[in-house]
Amino acid sequence: MKKNFLKKTAAILLSAAMCTSMVACGSGTGSTAATADDGQKTYTVGVVQYVDDASLNQIEENIESRLAELGEEKNVKFNIKYENGQADGTTLNQIAADLVADKVDLIVAIATPTAQIMQAATEDDQIPIVFAASSDPVGAKLVASMDEPGGNITGTSDALNTEAIFNLMFAQNPDTKKVGLLYSKSEDASTQAIADAKAILDEKGVEYVEKTGTTVDEVSSAADALIAEGVDAVFTPTDNTIMKSELAIYEKFNEAKIPHYAGADSFALNGTFVGYGVDYANLGRETANMVSEILVDGKDISTMPVKTFDNGLAMINTETCEELGYDLSEVEAAFKPYCTEIKETTTKQEFDAATSSDSDSQ
Repeated sequence: MKKNFLKKTAAILLSAAMCTSMVACGSGTGSTAATADDGQKTYTVGVVQYVDDASLNQIEENIESRLAELGEEKNVKFNIKYENGQADGTTLNQIAADLVADKVDLIVAIATPTAQIMQAATEDDQIPIVFAASSDPVGAKLVASMDEPGGNITGTSDALNTEAIFNLMFAQNPDTKKVGLLYSKSEDASTQAIADAKAILDEKGVEYVEKTGTTVDEVSSAADALIAEGVDAVFTPTDNTIMKSELAIYEKFNEAKIPHYAGADSFALNGTFVGYGVDYANLGRETANMVSEILVDGKDISTMPVKTFDNGLAMINTETCEELGYDLSEVEAAFKPYCTEIKETTTKQEFDAATSSDSDSQ
């Protein structure tokens, strides 16, 4: 909440400071793009995040930092209006209405639910939307196709290579007989990945147990149920609900000696044994690049293909690895044939403390 307040305050102050030196430049979409006395153009970009979690926070931070770099490179300014919907539909709808009323030049929608709400809100105004981290933008009806999105929307996809995660699981634990599938039914991003997981496990003749939850308490109860079922490992796709709840459940799995494999590298920051998939920092930077291409370079958003990324980054939580009784070097050796990159991290609390300590010493 503090971050949200500071960003909105900064945006307000920046806007106020510019009012005396800028003249608005109209456009077909009611653009608020303005030009300062020195000829430097300013674009107002609404950045809307679905909820606080490690993956989405990485994306948002890298969008902002990359836009700052691009502003320097291209001699423009990107005025960021940051909002966080905290996974609440009513809040997200109000944010969308406010951004449309403010006639922002472009909206960045982080996560599929955010993109769907922003898309509905801009049907009349056709404000350009660049989504970030939509696992299945075609299935979510955001775009007509990955190559030719059509309309006023395109973006970056964190489509999950589900089979690759199971390659890791069975490389580390070849004797896995029962797998827990932990996800939220409210997440469109999880639907296809769970269907893929079932197909993979059916083919291998491995039993699976499904448990779902839409709140932290429900997810915690679902984790307890999987432990009681005696699963050998747990799989979660790119699911924001489970990511948000991970800090409340990872110790339960560790104590039960059950490795949790998840569809985003940043899950490991919250205690998961292995997070595998897209590098979300890079995804955030590429999202910012698309924003600049649309606003500054004048590219036609309707013809800009959705960007996808190689799924090859495995993030291992070293603390969890140790608690599970695994030898880190042996785990990395088992994973190596199935990854383009392997990284190590610790849980989020310790990670943040370490980062803070490092910055304090500089």
